[in-house]
Amino acid sequence: MGISAAAGCLLTNPASASSSGPFVQGKAEHVISIWLGGGMGQIDTFDPKAKGDPKTKKPGSYYDAIDTAVDGVQVCEHLGQMAKVMDRVTAVRSVNHNVIDEHAAATNRMHTGRAISGTVTYPSLGSLIAHQRGPMNDTAPPYVLIGYPNVTRGPGFLGAKHGYLYLTETGRGPAGLSRPDGILPQRQSRREQFLATLRKNAPPTKVAELLDYDAAIEQSLKLSGPDFNRVFHLDGESDDLRNRYGGEFGQRCLLSRRLVERGVRFIEVSHNLNFLNGAGWDVHNSGIVNQHKLIQEMDTAVATLISDLEQKKLLDKTLIVITTEFGRPAGFDSGGGRGHQGSTFSCVLAGGGLSHRGAWGQTDEAAKKIVADPVSVPDFFATICAATGVDYRKNLFAGDRPVPIIDQGQPIAALFDSAG
Repeated sequence: MGISAAAGCLLTNPASASSSGPFVQGKAEHVISIWLGGGMGQIDTFDPKAKGDPKTKKPGSYYDAIDTAVDGVQVCEHLGQMAKVMDRVTAVRSVNHNVIDEHAAATNRMHTGRAISGTVTYPSLGSLIAHQRGPMNDTAPPYVLIGYPNVTRGPGFLGAKHGYLYLTETGRGPAGLSRPDGILPQRQSRREQFLATLRKNAPPTKVAELLDYDAAIEQSLKLSGPDFNRVFHLDGESDDLRNRYGGEFGQRCLLSRRLVERGVRFIEVSHNLNFLNGAGWDVHNSGIVNQHKLIQEMDTAVATLISDLEQKKLLDKTLIVITTEFGRPAGFDSGGGRGHQGSTFSCVLAGGGLSHRGAWGQTDEAAKKIVADPVSVPDFFATICAATGVDYRKNLFAGDRPVPIIDQGQPIAALFDSAG
């Protein structure tokens, strides 16, 4: 479990890193970030266009479009449940970056907001928010990843304290917090006493990395007991609700709601269940044939999450974010699927107390070029930071080097018109 900052990194500078545009702030307290690894095609989900034909290589959407709860905003036919709640949602259709259309580099960009650097390891958005907002209480970690660990999700120069606790499936809690069957409470107590003796007798240190890991150990010990681990027992929820959320991805979304209730600041939920169509969201060639299964699963889980949070009066306090590394072009490849496209694609915001409008940004007839309201990745990150009360204008420090918390981004101010 990664749970503080490297030398000099905890200090922040209130000096503005990006001063243009109005300063906006929201009141959300949590983020549930849903990651669609592989590249969700905007033209087949939240930015539908005229229908194409892979057999004749006619560019266009793979599916028909349907109306939503917001006049003039349509989504693909397999987002029927999301269509009903789009008044609580904004599909940002004009997100863009200039990263070469390769998965690893684009995944890094969409988690850190920056290009890969040879000199600085930048923190992920989850670590930034955990660092800036801090834990809500001492009985929950600030940042949980439901999916496979990766450096792009990590704390970078902020240090281990601002990393994540992770689990790879909802059938059991985090392995790092679960005691092996043979470790009874008495044995665990003896181990903790031995560790305390070693730490007491160790010479004092001012090395930030060692202090960070000491803090991580302390947090791990607090969270390893039965009290926190109860949050992972989904059988405490009604069968009806669990069924409404759907399969493993839906159960991850349900767990994210339980983690919000517990006080976790940032949860990333990975939708990486490639077996549904054999390719996940990376729909080259025949992977696109069963792409609708992925879309339907996302539709069911996310719409239920929105409704569930709303019923529990947590939707305004919780910003739901859907991101992916890039989009897909309108044209079809030789196998009938789609390639990669970073020039424009869709990411989604829901809840969080924002003034939602169904969609923001406009693209051309091929969902390839932006014709109104472009949103860079730093702009998108600044919007998330602003919604959660993080000052997106400030600097952090990597050692003695000032680093803007967001790479000169500006929030989508219109989403804060009536927010909060």
